[in-house]
Amino acid sequence: MKKIIGIALLILVTFTMATAQEDSLRPKLNPYQKGPKKPITDKFYFGGTLGLTFGTYTSVSIWPMVGYKISPKFSAGLQPGYDYIKYNYQGYSDESSSYGIKIFSRYRIIPQFYLHAEYDYINYEIYTWINQTDFTKNREFVPFLFLGGGLSQQLGENSWMYVQILFDVLQDENSPYSSGEPFYSIGFGVGF
Repeated sequence: MKKIIGIALLILVTFTMATAQEDSLRPKLNPYQKGPKKPITDKFYFGGTLGLTFGTYTSVSIWPMVGYKISPKFSAGLQPGYDYIKYNYQGYSDESSSYGIKIFSRYRIIPQFYLHAEYDYINYEIYTWINQTDFTKNREFVPFLFLGGGLSQQLGENSWMYVQILFDVLQDENSPYSSGEPFYSIGFGVGF
């Protein structure tokens, strides 16, 4: 746990230093000269996650995302979503769902490397075992605070690839991910 807190503090210090450097590197403009104004729609970007798995284990995941570029290097956004899971294994079957929202911010140190902070508030079905064969299910919101960073590389005019590593620094007792291990994401993005 101390290692994770140390990594989180290192990311926070790096983010603070990078923010301070951004202002010092920005070219000074004549205060009476205005640059070309871009439409506000150019500051929004969209994306998300769609996951489908069928078979003994069935999963449907829908997490649309909208982001806003606050500055050329700093952006923030929202990602509401829903997951459905059903599994049948050796005569046992069950299904559950979860839903919630993710609020994130991202700061680009250089165009390919970014720092990422994300607060998730997800409603899960929490299983409480009564004995070896019986359990109860209750719904409960579980908070997460992910800190980390990633690399992204543009592949074409409207496509890119990314690799991201995040750590949950809250480690809530009801989290389905209580191991303290990092979360790795690898994906592709396509803009329209």
